[in-house]
Amino acid sequence: MIIIKNKRCSKDKILSEYPDAIIIDVTSKAPDGFVRLSPFYPIGDIPIPGMNLTSASVEGIWQGLKTFASKGIDYSCFRNTTMRNLKRTVASNGRCLGHKYGNELLGYVDARINIYIPSYNWVLENKCQDLVKLIKLMSQKHPVVLLDYDTNPNVYDTRTPLSHASLIKTYIENKM
Repeated sequence: MIIIKNKRCSKDKILSEYPDAIIIDVTSKAPDGFVRLSPFYPIGDIPIPGMNLTSASVEGIWQGLKTFASKGIDYSCFRNTTMRNLKRTVASNGRCLGHKYGNELLGYVDARINIYIPSYNWVLENKCQDLVKLIKLMSQKHPVVLLDYDTNPNVYDTRTPLSHASLIKTYIENKM
């Protein structure tokens, strides 16, 4: 069993619900090798959907392909290996028009489906198979709680960001 919990949830509370749980932080603040599962982690050479380029991180792809009324693609996001200063917001760039995908401009849900999820799944399949297999193995013996800042598993719910931990869970449950 794999459960998704907010990173801010206390370890004691999680263990009161799941006493024999294995708790794994999959955020950019993870203290161990599971940090490689963070979309911010510069794992390198990730194909950018709709382009003949690669990116250091999934978040670099997501932020770099954002297109604003006053600014287009930010190629520097693709090369950013610091896990910092990746976010491109409407506060500093104006209204977001969508995400560039080839010659198209995709809306938020379509961008999640055609850019974010395929990019993240590519990382799971090609760069983090060891961690994915380990989580699957652990989840067969104990509940595994994946900690993420966002817990929204619904690609169509645009009120909050999509949980990458939920993508790990879905990948393990459906592809392994």
